[in-house]
Amino acid sequence: MKKPQLILAGIGLSLVFILFVFGRFVPEKEKVSKPTIATTASANSFSIDSARSSAEKNISDQFNLALKNLEQKLRSASTLAAQLAAYHELAHFWSEKVNFFELYAWNEALAARLENSEKSLNFAARLFLDNLQEDPDGPRRQWKALQAKDLYERSLKINPNNDSTKVGLGACYLFGNINNSPMEGIALIREVVQRDSANVYAQLTLVKASMLSGQFDKGITRLQTVIQVTPQNIEAHLLLADLYERTDDKKEAIKWYEKSMQLIAQPEIRQAIKDRIGALKQ
Repeated sequence: MKKPQLILAGIGLSLVFILFVFGRFVPEKEKVSKPTIATTASANSFSIDSARSSAEKNISDQFNLALKNLEQKLRSASTLAAQLAAYHELAHFWSEKVNFFELYAWNEALAARLENSEKSLNFAARLFLDNLQEDPDGPRRQWKALQAKDLYERSLKINPNNDSTKVGLGACYLFGNINNSPMEGIALIREVVQRDSANVYAQLTLVKASMLSGQFDKGITRLQTVIQVTPQNIEAHLLLADLYERTDDKKEAIKWYEKSMQLIAQPEIRQAIKDRIGALKQ
């Protein structure tokens, strides 16, 4: 098994992604093929309206009828509760019937902005933030980052003291290429870490930043802190093993891959890690 590539341009390091690069072990549910996403607002931008138009041309008549019924339900909704329910139904239509993330997240974001609660805004923002880190398309990734940024900023107006929201906002700058200064995002995250060094979300986000910039030693130090705080954190164990491997410290890499296996029950994943350890011992 070749060394898993945990860092690609614009790709994040969530646990789901780490497990993905070791191999897809669980068959996906059968879904309708995802339509091609348009980026027609200009050569360098993504348009959700163009994406929706493209999607509608590629789904079946049956699904188009269901979509029109849901949109009519939204237009006729006369109460906040009915509007929110309609947006959520539209979101799940795009997610479950068409497997189109951008339109799913867009409708969840519209509902969150309408509800304007800290919980709903953070939920929708996190959808965009987590997904954009695995999106190789630059304009689309930037659009997602701008959506997440707006949602996090609205949430911070409700609760300016939510550290997770601040870290999320910082990550938008860090991974979304929404301005020319990623340090602005790092500064927001460091502010949280300086106040609370045990904040795992903030530390892991800075680890990702360290890996993207090739500062592996800094990433190792932060991961050691994370594991002290959360000894059962599988993501931290796998990342630490990978970072030691990147610094050519095979002994420590093997050590942390072996430790990660103590936390993982799935036999397929355990076997993938065993194969990696075997390759390192050669």
